[in-house]
Amino acid sequence: MRDNEPVTSATRRPQNPAPLVPPRLIATDLDGTLLRDDKSVSERTIAALAAAEEAGIEVFFVTGRPARWMDVVSDHVHGHGLAICGNGAAVVDLHGGPGAHRFVKVRELAHANALDAVKLVREVAPGTVFAVERTYGLHLEPGYPPLHAEPAESVDAAEALLSEDALDADQPVLKVLAYHAELAPDDFLLSARAAVGERANVTRSSPTALLEISGPGVSKASTLALCCAERGIRPEEVVAFGDMPNDVEMLTWAGASYAMGNAHPDVIAAASGRTVANNEDGVAVVIERMLAERE
Repeated sequence: MRDNEPVTSATRRPQNPAPLVPPRLIATDLDGTLLRDDKSVSERTIAALAAAEEAGIEVFFVTGRPARWMDVVSDHVHGHGLAICGNGAAVVDLHGGPGAHRFVKVRELAHANALDAVKLVREVAPGTVFAVERTYGLHLEPGYPPLHAEPAESVDAAEALLSEDALDADQPVLKVLAYHAELAPDDFLLSARAAVGERANVTRSSPTALLEISGPGVSKASTLALCCAERGIRPEEVVAFGDMPNDVEMLTWAGASYAMGNAHPDVIAAASGRTVANNEDGVAVVIERMLAERE
């Protein structure tokens, strides 16, 4: 299969040889990757995840979602029960189920960095509206569109939401969201990254012009690397899956990585292989092949 050939059900076998080192951990994004477009986990994928765990391969969900949106996969975390949420801003124990998760590690966005990022993005992209994601709730600016299926904890200017006397100011800021109604998503990302520089990590996972701003150096890759180091797992023993720019660092870091058939071009360029789309169970396809080759 050529690099520019569309990935369809006709190309069912993933474009990638087996990892040179037997995998010890699978790291997979959720939306657009493990989950189908209706946000379900297929029976085939559930079976593949269980088979991987049975074979001694840990499975980590690594997502931009906040912990409170993890009910879609909380039944499938198996032994360790951990997930990386908020693009690496939190490691969460999901064993308690929805609403009862426990934060194991938090890598917060400092208020000063968040305020700098808001100021700089406003300057480079006038008309941007912001939201502040804290550990237990979402706080919005007036005019921020209803992009998320939950009510706001508070509504105010971003500077007020990030002030010392803001509602829930005792909760760490995991990320700031920045939305623009008119800019092209990739153009918005590039201009914001150039403006913010090293003050924060800027990425995106939405098909709209919605950016996700985290602490400096905080990404799916860096938090996954911390979790793997704690387990004595090397990068070459990790297989990763993703579909959007917030997955690029993780796919580059892992020893073997797969871009979904529906992936962003930057993800395809970063990954070492490709699989079929999320609606065709692309993650399960690769796991099934890996386990068959181990046998």
